[in-house]
Amino acid sequence: MSKYFDASYIWNSLPQLLPFLKVTFIVAGSSIIFGTLAGLLLAAMKLGNSRILKKIATGYTTIMRCTPSIVLLFLVYYGIPAIAANFNINLHNIDTAIFVVITFTLQFAAIMSEVIRSAYEAIDRGQYEAAVSVGLTPLQAYRRIIFPQALVVALPNFGNGMIMLLQEGSLAYTIGLIDVVGKANLLIAANLNAHALEIYIALAIIYWILSILIERVFNALEKFFSKGKKTLETT
Repeated sequence: MSKYFDASYIWNSLPQLLPFLKVTFIVAGSSIIFGTLAGLLLAAMKLGNSRILKKIATGYTTIMRCTPSIVLLFLVYYGIPAIAANFNINLHNIDTAIFVVITFTLQFAAIMSEVIRSAYEAIDRGQYEAAVSVGLTPLQAYRRIIFPQALVVALPNFGNGMIMLLQEGSLAYTIGLIDVVGKANLLIAANLNAHALEIYIALAIIYWILSILIERVFNALEKFFSKGKKTLETT
């Protein structure tokens, strides 16, 4: 009879799981890029003068925050093809990864809209006015004065958002995406659910390492950009 817990399964699982990180990275990276761009648009709507656009952007952010990731994933996966079918468009053959990217783009956009808005509002408005008064154009004032300081403020929350997206992306296996989590579940099924604990420990190790690396990279970036900020404050 085999042992209930066999640590060798942890190390034997890692080489089988790691190649599927490519799928995880592609999905997460695409969601981050598109979500950040959409977040910029939403933040501009929140910071603009139009009350209607503010309400739309705020309402969108509230809805995304109140919707669990797995529910949103199913809404996108089943809802978009159902809506398209009413217009005689068949979307059932589209790659599952596209629905995953759409889901987490929508969610990440809501997160980034708040990160960008709060970072912008954290900068004293007088700095912009002073920059314009000494001859800088509005674009130059934002690029040289406002943006570098807002970036330092936004970096920690942006890093946390990336970690959250990476972790929430593990739900993609529920609609059939074979990423690193999907492969782990295939390994468990192939073993007839034996040694599932060891395989999930291997999966956890991968996510621990990725999360720690992201956190350290953003800590280093924050320190690097903060040097310039401190130099400006002392001059």
